[in-house]
Amino acid sequence: MRLRREPLDLETAFEFRIAVGATRGHENTLVRIEHEGLEGLGEASPSHYYGESRALVERALETWTPCLGDDPLALDAIERRMHHALRGHGAAHAAIDMALHDWIGKKLGLPVWKLLGLDRATTPVSCVTLGLAEPAEMERKLETVLGFPALKVKLGAPGDVENLRRIRGRYAGRIRVDANTAWDAAEAVRVLRRIEPLDIELVEQPVPREDLDGLKWVRERSGIPVFADESAHHAADIANLAGRVDGVNLKIMKSGGLREMLRTIHAARAHGLRVMLGSMIESSLALSAAAQLAPLADFLDLDGHWLLRHDPFDGAPREQGVIALSDRPGLGVTPAAGMGR
Repeated sequence: MRLRREPLDLETAFEFRIAVGATRGHENTLVRIEHEGLEGLGEASPSHYYGESRALVERALETWTPCLGDDPLALDAIERRMHHALRGHGAAHAAIDMALHDWIGKKLGLPVWKLLGLDRATTPVSCVTLGLAEPAEMERKLETVLGFPALKVKLGAPGDVENLRRIRGRYAGRIRVDANTAWDAAEAVRVLRRIEPLDIELVEQPVPREDLDGLKWVRERSGIPVFADESAHHAADIANLAGRVDGVNLKIMKSGGLREMLRTIHAARAHGLRVMLGSMIESSLALSAAAQLAPLADFLDLDGHWLLRHDPFDGAPREQGVIALSDRPGLGVTPAAGMGR
């Protein structure tokens, strides 16, 4: 197999601000794996929050390229060799995993969701995210998403409650909130009790990622279901979260690919947890990869491509919250108009 990489620079339509920082440009990496005349595509979206960067993605890809071998179907053996050579680096690992699944689907002429035996009719709709913003900017952002079936609103700044009340005053659909570790447990309960009358569907990661007991403390005192995000990366994390949260938000960049995300979904189900599939700032390429597992989820937050000024790919995610899994082989992704090979 031959692996090539190239920069994939993305820009959001609005500044994307959460409790731990703000960004507009994002330095992703496109991965191409070629074998027997077919090409599989993958995308790495590194998170500075988790200590990742494009430079580290490129180094990890260099380390892992010799591990690929000459059989793209040998996913288990490839994964073992990669783990033996280097651990971690979820975004880079995810890009290789995506490209391999894309190649296999193209080779067999089937979409990945069908290879996995899933039923696309059970795919939930997705929310779209509103980052932190001053009231005037929030009004402009809100105007662009009123047609979506669900919103996720980032919290963790002064004026959160008033901002959320203004949003609820204009928006009648489902609202979820995400604090991105901004609060301690006591502050989380205080805020959640104030916003509970606004019919909030769930709250993500109200306390720091390592404060698992804090998650449980909040859950026991809040009427809003509590989901772990930053605390939930891999299947091995699930047992420690069971009994402390109502569900988990899983992301392909955190998990390191479809294989580990599927294992983590099954672990969560075994422990009675609900499952959300989320995203970083990604194009439709990475979103379409995660969407292959969407029929297994209760909630979707596959919205990274909707936040972009320009999406360089066309894939499974569509407009107004609909995740439309197609019959195209592999991940079902093609370059958007104006995107070269």
